Amino acid sequence: MSDQPRGQHTPAPETPDAPGTPPDMPAPPVAERQANSIGGALALVLGLAGALAGAGLLALGIALAGSGTPAAGVPVLVFGALLFLAALVAMAGLNMVEPGEARVVQLFGRYTGTIRDDGLRWVNPLTTRRKISTRVRNHETAVLKVNDARGNPIELAAVVVWQVEDTAQAVFAVDDFTEFVATQTETAVRHIAIEYPYDAYEDDELSLRADAEEITEKLAEELTARVQAAGVRIIESRFTHLAYAPEIASAMLQRQQAGAVVAARREIVDGAVGMVEDALARLIRQDIVELDEERKAAMVGNLMVVLCGDRAPQPVLNTGSLYQ
Repeated sequence: MSDQPRGQHTPAPETPDAPGTPPDMPAPPVAERQANSIGGALALVLGLAGALAGAGLLALGIALAGSGTPAAGVPVLVFGALLFLAALVAMAGLNMVEPGEARVVQLFGRYTGTIRDDGLRWVNPLTTRRKISTRVRNHETAVLKVNDARGNPIELAAVVVWQVEDTAQAVFAVDDFTEFVATQTETAVRHIAIEYPYDAYEDDELSLRADAEEITEKLAEELTARVQAAGVRIIESRFTHLAYAPEIASAMLQRQQAGAVVAARREIVDGAVGMVEDALARLIRQDIVELDEERKAAMVGNLMVVLCGDRAPQPVLNTGSLYQ
């Protein structure tokens, strides 16, 4: 029986993350929502009208005060000044939003929404507006030197096409979303590189060189998980440079050449065996010549030398018989 006291349970061991599992990023503090704004054309017209009216009242108040009736001029002067200042403050809420841009609006530090409608828009003039580009961007990493799954040093670089999808997360979830994307891209490229070998020597094994499409899909998935907290969407990722490091490039080139020679020889031998088999079958079937086992072996040897040799064979004439 177990010595463990009743009512207590041994905690199950934690299962480690599988290789290549993206990290769990924290949940973003805010999510994008639409800010309250109106068309800027009407606000501009009203602001200009108010500024002109205030300037006119200021001129009228100055004229009344100078004509010897200050009791009537001072109220007009004060009202005109207040109207002029109010018009200027109101026009400070105007924003010019270009296509492919957005404005993140804050009121006394609190996020109130995002303006995505392009053109002239008006919001509360007491708010602060931060410009965020929502255009498609690309980031190309420098040539990174890492070790692949077999420990061979390789060089690789990648380009990532991305776009800001949630402006609130891009501003408030990370310090600098462009630097965040660059750092996470380099981290993901290094992580993918150490999970797979440069060349595969087994049929069911993925490699960086032969299975670039599958590897880049996995790279895009990991990048998406890494930058999702920053409100960024990964559109595409591709390797732009992939090679062995210079210190082992010559050795690996010889290995690749040797593998190619072996594969070519195997193909030649397979073809030669088929041709010899077909030749013997036709000779027997058409009863051209009667061959015993020794003559068959001699013919097979001669045909294999002719078909598999990398040089032109030199014929030897036998004036006697095969058994002399």
